[in-house]
Amino acid sequence: MSDAPPPTSAREGAERLVLSALEGRVLTVTLNRPERKNALTLAMYDALTAALRGAAEDPAVRAVVLRGAGGCFTSGNDLQDFMRSPPKSHDTPVFHFLAALLEFPKPLIAAVEGPAVGIGTTLLLHCDLAFAAEGASFQLPFGRLGLVPEGGSSYLLPLMVGHRRAAELLLLGERFGADDAARLGVINAAWPAEGFAARVAERAAAVAALPPEATRLSKQLLKAPFRDELARVMRAEGEVFIGRLGSPENAEAFMAFAQKRAPDFSRF
Repeated sequence: MSDAPPPTSAREGAERLVLSALEGRVLTVTLNRPERKNALTLAMYDALTAALRGAAEDPAVRAVVLRGAGGCFTSGNDLQDFMRSPPKSHDTPVFHFLAALLEFPKPLIAAVEGPAVGIGTTLLLHCDLAFAAEGASFQLPFGRLGLVPEGGSSYLLPLMVGHRRAAELLLLGERFGADDAARLGVINAAWPAEGFAARVAERAAAVAALPPEATRLSKQLLKAPFRDELARVMRAEGEVFIGRLGSPENAEAFMAFAQKRAPDFSRF
């Protein structure tokens, strides 16, 4: 992956694929690539980072909602885009986005419909509130791809659900549903699909109506006990993740994906 910013055409394209809309005090950031299940490209990561950093500095914004268009949150990384330009350092779009999540000072709310795969699930661990529509699904398939957990998930997930359950989710990488996610505490609640967007908007408006400085300080205090350790873990995860890219196991997993077959790890 090049450390240079994406070409202007790519940035402009990403602006159409990551939409921002301010209503009242709530900024809604929407992944808008439903024909590809909102799979994330490098340019889209740049656009998400810009949206979060802009919202952090904008006094008109008191809360941010992350959602996906077309009844899908995100299927994770666009593997073709990812394979063309894998991250080679922390100074790359994926890691910039993860840093923006870690540093975001205002309430961050996730509204999950449909699949939330890979980073689509790990980013939820950084959100202050997360809600899912019935039928939503979650998956952390890093091991299946010959990779390792990212986004602080090796730290945050055991903190939330306990070591054994986190190991099951991260090592086996099996899909789990909205009710399980709510029971585990990965999300706050699973709500019926009908009226889901309105319920999320109601909760976001309630958060945005709170005293902004008290809310910011409360979030800061909630995260202060583990923030430095989380930052350390995220950097360590990133180093190992970068090292795993292009490894024989990862190459077999990505090749199997491209060839639409099951990977064969029997020779490793």
